[in-house]
Amino acid sequence: MRILVIHQNFPGQFGHLVRTWEQRPGWEVRALGRESAPGLDGFAAMTRYRLARSPHPRQHPYLRSMESAVLHGQAVARAMLSLRQKGYVPDVILAHPGWGEMLYAKDVFPKARLVHLCEWYYGAEGGDVGFDPEFPSSFDDCARIRTWNAQHALDLVQCDVAVSPTQWQRSRFPMILQPKIVVQHEGIDTHGLRPDPLATLTTPNGTHLKAGDPVITYVARNLEPYRGFHIFMRALQRIQALHPRSHAIIVGGDGVSYGRRPSDAPNWRVKMLREISLDPDRTHFLGRVPRAQYLRVLQVSAAHVYLTYPFVLSWSLLEAMACGAPIVGSNTAPVREVIRDGVSGRLVDFFDTRRIAQTVLDFLEAPASGMAFGHEAGSAAKGYGLDTGIAGYDRLIDPSNNAPADPSSAVGVCTEC
Repeated sequence: MRILVIHQNFPGQFGHLVRTWEQRPGWEVRALGRESAPGLDGFAAMTRYRLARSPHPRQHPYLRSMESAVLHGQAVARAMLSLRQKGYVPDVILAHPGWGEMLYAKDVFPKARLVHLCEWYYGAEGGDVGFDPEFPSSFDDCARIRTWNAQHALDLVQCDVAVSPTQWQRSRFPMILQPKIVVQHEGIDTHGLRPDPLATLTTPNGTHLKAGDPVITYVARNLEPYRGFHIFMRALQRIQALHPRSHAIIVGGDGVSYGRRPSDAPNWRVKMLREISLDPDRTHFLGRVPRAQYLRVLQVSAAHVYLTYPFVLSWSLLEAMACGAPIVGSNTAPVREVIRDGVSGRLVDFFDTRRIAQTVLDFLEAPASGMAFGHEAGSAAKGYGLDTGIAGYDRLIDPSNNAPADPSSAVGVCTEC
């Protein structure tokens, strides 16, 4: 079996899959990633591609994303042509096509089974766009994302089978295309993720925290409104005023993964610190941290706050659940799919800072209750384990499995989708 794995930021979601497949006798796994991709330690069969140029600065705003996609597709096609000239022809291509990488894959390897990760299909209603009244969308925003979706629709039309991690994400694609999409999460390492009652953490200012302390945690790739950072910070101000012994550990960078930077500050962390007042001795910004430290953050948490627009579900929520962290989540569609309110966590309105604060305080003041919620969350997370993810992807890449499975039979069925 020859598998070519393509992700702009390789390995992205595919790290565990690549590790498993490359160890199988008779399997050859190669990868393509952009020049800035982190790569996978010990995995040498990765080729890096580079765009021929940047998108034109005077391109029509509606077409900037499409031009960027064409440039990515062109660069990946050139890399694949080079592999073909050297005699390499994959049986299967597994790819995240979100940046346009797969636009011309079938033109280079027409017989390869093309499996696409369909992470998100943008829309002007019911999802991330127009959700937050602080950041209203314009007609131009709606027109731009409609044009952007042309790439995603083309990708889905030309692939052999597609996969979405959750029912919610699948539901965002046009109904006419949904039958092609299987729901299968990539899987998280539930074997290596577990509660640790002896976990400890030392913050940058030298504060020593341990499991059982009144610790509030928040994690995102970047601190930004899409993941409710502005809402969390306002709730945290109230929490600190009412619970003088609590500490907050905040993990995430100052870049932008989704949305835009603030117009009046270098990043959202600076902007929110200008707006509200927090105790600097009890507010610990860790930035981006090594994985071992990240897991300790989750393991010392007495209340883990996960807020998100109706958008892509973060791995960090599932990993926090697997670590037994009591979850205070936003009552938005992606979170409702994995958290049962009142059973495996507490769900609150995304914008209700008072209710978010009170729910966190409830966990801090009744740690036994929080532990019970954390235990249920850990049990729920096992349904998204790595073994299940690998088995599901094995079915996807099997060339004899041409028909998608019944999406309603997948893990994490969303009753609202």
